Parts: sequence; C-alpha cells; structure tokens
Amino acid sequence: MASSWIDLAVVIAYIIAITAFGARFRKGQRTLRDYFLGGHRLPWWAITLSIVCAETSILTIISTPGISYRSNLGFLQLIFGYLVARVVVSLLLIPRYFAGDLYTAYQLIERRFGHGLRLFTAGLFLLTRALAEGVRVFAISIVIAIIFKTGVVASLVIIFVLTLLYTLEGGLTAVIWTDVIQLTIYIAGTVVALFVALHALPGGWGEVMRVAQAAGGKFAVFDFHFDWSQPYLFWTGLVGGMFLNTASHGTDQMIVQQLLAARSRRESQGALLASGLVVLLQFGLFLVMGVVLYAFYQHFPPATPFSRADRIYPTFVITRLPVGLCGLLTAAILAAGMANLSAALNSLASSSVMDFYKPLAHPGADDRHYLRVSRLATLLWGMVIITIALGAQYLRRSALELALTVASIPYGSMLGIFLLGVLTRRATSRGALIGAMCALATLGYVMHSTTIAWTWYVAIGTTVTFGVGLLISLVNPGRGMVNSE
Repeated sequence: MASSWIDLAVVIAYIIAITAFGARFRKGQRTLRDYFLGGHRLPWWAITLSIVCAETSILTIISTPGISYRSNLGFLQLIFGYLVARVVVSLLLIPRYFAGDLYTAYQLIERRFGHGLRLFTAGLFLLTRALAEGVRVFAISIVIAIIFKTGVVASLVIIFVLTLLYTLEGGLTAVIWTDVIQLTIYIAGTVVALFVALHALPGGWGEVMRVAQAAGGKFAVFDFHFDWSQPYLFWTGLVGGMFLNTASHGTDQMIVQQLLAARSRRESQGALLASGLVVLLQFGLFLVMGVVLYAFYQHFPPATPFSRADRIYPTFVITRLPVGLCGLLTAAILAAGMANLSAALNSLASSSVMDFYKPLAHPGADDRHYLRVSRLATLLWGMVIITIALGAQYLRRSALELALTVASIPYGSMLGIFLLGVLTRRATSRGALIGAMCALATLGYVMHSTTIAWTWYVAIGTTVTFGVGLLISLVNPGRGMVNSE
C-alpha cells in the first residue's frame, strides 16, 4: 500500500460517510421534479459550488497541476473565456429556460424547432457526456490505483458501486449537497498541501520563483501571439474558451439541470456568475500548485520519472503529506470525482427519460413509474461509462485535455442550434440540422487534416452550424419554425 493504515482508514471512513450522507436524501424524492430538479428548493450558493465541482471535478485536481508542471500558467487564458461565457449564458439562455416548465435543455429546442431536433441535440448530449465522463472516471481510477495499489478494473468497480448508492437514492439534491462538502474540503486540503510543499522546499517561495524563472517563466500567464495550433494563447483562450463554456453551461444538460434547479431565474443567473469567480480561483490554485511541485521535484526527484502528468499531484499527496491529512485530502479528491460522476449519471438519466422514454415510449405513466425507469437508466449509463473508462487507459494524453477535446467536437453543433433558435426567427429545423451535420463533418476534417488546436473546435463548429443553418433556412424556408418566441 502507498499510504499508512491511518490514511487508508480515513479514506474508507470518509467515502462511506459521504455515500451515506447522499443516500439520506431519498426521503424527499417523490416526484420527477424532486429527483431531477431538487424540487426547486436548492439555494443559489449551493448550486454555485456544485457547478464548479461538476465543471472541474477530479480532472482539475490531478491534471491541472500537471499542465503547469510541464509548461506555465497559460491555461488561465482559457478561463478568462469561461468568465465571458457565463455572462452570455446568463443573459441569453437562462431567461429562455425559466420562461417555461422545463426539465432538460432540449425541451427548449423542441419548442422552437420541433421534436426531431430535440432528439438530435439530446442524442449529441448523451454521446458527448458519456464519452467525456468515461475519461473522467479513468482519472479517478488513477488516484485509486496509487492509493490502494489496485488494478484499473477493480478501481472502476469501487467507484461505480459507491457512486450509484447515493445517486440512485438521492437524485439531484444528493448530487448538489455532496458537491458542496467535497469542494470545500479538497480546496482547503490543496491549500494545506501547497504550504506543506513550500515548507519542505529549501528557500520556500523564493526558491519556487528562482526555479520558475530559470525554467523559462513558469509563472507566465499571457501570450498574445497568434497561432492556430497552440491551445493556450490569449486570443485562443478568450474566444475558444468563451465558445466552449457557453456550450457546456448553456446546452449541456449536466450544467443546465443544476441551473434549472434554482428557485428563480435571478438566483440561477447569480449562481452561474458567482461560479465564474470560484472557478478562476480554483484553476489558479491548482496551476500554482503545479509550479511549486516542479520546484519541489527539482530538489527531491521522484524514484521513477512520472509516466504521465496526471500522476504528479496524486503522488505528492500520497508520499509527502502528513499521516491523516494525506488520507483526508485523498478522500476528498476521490469523493469529488464521485460527485461529478453522480451529476453526470443524473443528467444522463434525466435526458434519457424526459427527452426519449417519456414522450416516445410511455407518455401516460405516473411519476412512480418514471422514477423507477430513471433509476434503471442511471444504472445502465453507469455501465456504459465504465466501459469507456476502461478504453481511456490506453490513451497517452492528459486526461483533462482529452475530456475537453471529446466534449468540444459536438458542442459546436449544439451551441449553433441553440443560437439559431434564440437569435433569429428565420431559422428552420431543416436548416439547423443540415448546419449541425456540416459542422461535424468540418470538425472531422479539421481534426485529421490540420494542426488547429482543440480550443478552436467549438468556435468553428458553432460558426459553421449557425452560418450554414441560416443560409439553408433563407434559401429554402419551407416548414420548420414551430415557435419563434
């Protein structure tokens, strides 16, 4: 084992406790509104923290330090685009979501374009979220393998079983309140880990600055030169990050579901905007942690070179933190990953039931029936995600960058359809669908035949979807506008 028995006991006790805490919310799950939207009883600040946890999860913890360890703080340029995106979503999309009694983002598409396009966008979400979440679950298995010295398969089974226990029972309410606890603990624990590393490093912060400068400016944030192939430049991050985050927070059911759970439109907007400030601080913390670890390992090289950047921070936690603190932070890291998985499972189930099963297969049943189906859908999606995670172990890229790349491919088509629906009354469902398909084909070419960075994928996909969709709609108006309001 990589940790002391005390640390392992802390990990096991914490995970059991958080699982039991989430499962206790079963009592309040009587209707679909309770299960998928928390009965609209959740406070805005809890939703804020849950959005951050869902957005960053375990990938932020183990992959972001690895990015700055290998390069610098340039990743923050992408986060500046995230901040702009939150303003766009708050002003443009959230008012539309609260104009009706919606459970999923794709019901808005049905009101504008009809049922066919709702199924198309919901299907894109299911595919994208399952693929991206499979990569995230693989990231969790990295941490578990380091702690318990288990294989990937055993690690994934542990994750799957414990997460399902409270996701099946507590619904979105359990997801959000467990997120609040986990985010608070792992942020506080990371701050402590940062000070532990600085205390152990000869010369402390001054030595970090010296090593960072000698390595070519590892604290550099801004890079204003333009290069389509570089993912972390200022304009790439600002524009690409804005499109990416507008899509993820405006069209992805995992985030939209949490926004819809707010008590009112104003609280939903406030939760999203506040989450931008929290996520900026969080990414900044983990990037700085990566630079500090770079300086640390210059003085205390690891016994064997790190095979992948995702292992750098977890290895430090396991091998360098004091007994007890190591266990608590490790548990928080694992539980944060479980919380993110639970949010994904709940949103996949909600879209499966509300966008496909209820309207197509069994439209007249009561809520008790749909709750049973929702729990079954949660179980099935868990099995799909584990299968994807098993395949992700053979890929060599950073888990964070891989998950973002996977999500970026269909996000452009989804965001383009949403923008056609809310920005123009001339767009038709036929035009929107053709535009989305052209965007997917374009991105297939871009990925395989160009060196354009993944941070541009959503911007390219959105532009193609909107431009082609509007052009087709104007040339061949036909019948396709269900509701332009």
